[in-house]
Amino acid sequence: MTHDDPLADLLARAAAHLCAEPPGDGAPTANPRGDHDLDGPEAAVVPKTPHRRAAVLVPVLPRADGLHVLFTVRAAHLRDHSGQIAFPGGKIDADDASPAHAALREAREEVGLVAEAIRVLGYLDPYLSATGFLVLPVLGLVDPRADLCLNPDEVAATFEVPLRHLLDPTQRRIESAVWRGRQRRYYAITYGEFRIWGVTAGIVNNLRERLFP
Repeated sequence: MTHDDPLADLLARAAAHLCAEPPGDGAPTANPRGDHDLDGPEAAVVPKTPHRRAAVLVPVLPRADGLHVLFTVRAAHLRDHSGQIAFPGGKIDADDASPAHAALREAREEVGLVAEAIRVLGYLDPYLSATGFLVLPVLGLVDPRADLCLNPDEVAATFEVPLRHLLDPTQRRIESAVWRGRQRRYYAITYGEFRIWGVTAGIVNNLRERLFP
């Protein structure tokens, strides 16, 4: 990422390396990326099809000190992944015109970001979670003047992380834990009091691979 104009650099990289249209049902969705990649070909267990479709918005905000990425802290009372760090997003509904539409809808419902404040830059690679969700990440440039209005039923808080921190290889590590009787490996990134891990950190790593190899 260039230091002279990080926003112009991001826009150029997104235009060169991201697809404006979502992937179809063939490759790469037939063999998607996921945390199973870290387990190695002999130990990897890939969730069986059909995969449940979801979409998330990866919101980038230009600030005076550079580009920042917005994350949410999921509400503590939620049944699934309570208290974890996530991107705004959720299941793709039948009436969503596209995964990008689903991601923008969820961003509005969760944190109050309106679609008019977001410029969609393209799709990252589909990411398959261990629970069988095929997540389509949508990179979006957010107007820094946009107001947030958190839905307390879903989001406890939001915070921003400088993109340069997320791209720093010294801040990213691979951890492991036992899940459903198996040792699983996953990416993790720490920023202050926040620990970004699992699918969210995997998507951040894919952002780095696609745009800043």
